[in-house]
Amino acid sequence: MNRLIKTILLSSTLSLLVSASSLLAEQQVYGYQLMTEQERIEHQNKMRSLRTAEERERYRQEHHKKMQERAKQQGLSLPDQPRMQGGGMGAGGGQGQGRGQ
Repeated sequence: MNRLIKTILLSSTLSLLVSASSLLAEQQVYGYQLMTEQERIEHQNKMRSLRTAEERERYRQEHHKKMQERAKQQGLSLPDQPRMQGGGMGAGGGQGQGRGQ
């Protein structure tokens, strides 16, 4: 019986981690809800391939515009600013984007 309980607890924990991982990705990628799974994968791969903070910021801004246009075409709206990048725990709203000025 003890082994069964451990198996159930492990399964439940893994399920929670997968859910938390999805939520984290959703909160970090601007327009996540408007993207297909393939687009999300491509976006993550592109971000990983960029070498400098400036390249990543340019790509983020391009992505932001693309998601704004997509939302508009679908009659939806997104916040004006992408969420804060990095490990921020707050509401974000792009407050942490001023580095390098």
